[in-house]
Amino acid sequence: MRVGVLTGGGDCPGLNAVIRGVVRKGVQEYGYDFVGFRDGWRGPLEGDTVPLDIPAVRGILPRGGTVLGSSRTNPLKRQDGIRRIKDTLAKEEVEALITIGGEDTLGVAARLSGEYGVPCVGVPKTIDNDLSATDYTFGFDTAVGVATEAIDRLHTTAESHMRVLVVEVMGRHAGWIALHSGLAGGANVILIPEQRFDIDQVCAWIESRFKVRYAPIVVIAEGAMPKDGQMVLKDGSTDSFGHVRLSGVGEWLAKEIEERTGKEARTTVLGHTQRGGTPSAFDRWLATRFGLHAIDAVRDGDHGKMVALRGTDIVRVPLAEATTKLKTVDPKLYAEAGVFFG
Repeated sequence: MRVGVLTGGGDCPGLNAVIRGVVRKGVQEYGYDFVGFRDGWRGPLEGDTVPLDIPAVRGILPRGGTVLGSSRTNPLKRQDGIRRIKDTLAKEEVEALITIGGEDTLGVAARLSGEYGVPCVGVPKTIDNDLSATDYTFGFDTAVGVATEAIDRLHTTAESHMRVLVVEVMGRHAGWIALHSGLAGGANVILIPEQRFDIDQVCAWIESRFKVRYAPIVVIAEGAMPKDGQMVLKDGSTDSFGHVRLSGVGEWLAKEIEERTGKEARTTVLGHTQRGGTPSAFDRWLATRFGLHAIDAVRDGDHGKMVALRGTDIVRVPLAEATTKLKTVDPKLYAEAGVFFG
């Protein structure tokens, strides 16, 4: 059997570990051949391939990013997109396709498998940890670690200058990174997309900290919104899946804080540093297991499924189920962190 592999959407630590797990087990135990498609769905659309064998995956376990490249190409926006993908798979003699990605990449795979008969197996990838069918996605642990270290470092400079430091982290619709890193880093305010915030309350919390000679840290997810406002956008443009580009909520919040409290406020936007660099031990472990179980699903002919973490077990769930709704922060979890606000 010849199996195709692609990585789509934003890069994140652990992608190479998945590729390595798929290829190592597929070659050694099942005798499969592999071909990699470059830059997400662009690869099968344009027939851009790269050989995948055991020598090609040696040494990639600790590397961030993806050796296959990635993009946000949406083949469903092209009138001939499905036909071109099927033609490429036929030309390359690919009998199954392993798609590693988030909501958008797996959404395409779900339609290809369910509506067009393309045999796909999905692997969940998003540092936002917002896919509902799996307890965790790889890349999330690394992102939280990067954000927590940044918050730890910012405490000392905030205290030295007695200023407010606003830390903007990733999280378009789900505040998992903000919640985990903010709680772990001892932030004084955590703002997430699931809970619209009251700017007056935020300022009250900040002023209460200054009364005890303590410079506050505010962690805000990029998709967080004030009660009387809207999501802060970069320029109003969208990607190929229709998502607006977010940027600037941290700067906006810092400006509001300065104007309302008279305290100096600065912003640190962690941006792509959260998903760059080497993956954590947990993400290497999880991504490797996902790869091993994905190729097992291919062997079993269990197409239209995604591998998922449930407790400590790797299970298979329908791709359609995995992409139907996002996993967002439970209000009870967010309320737990509230004891540390102000």
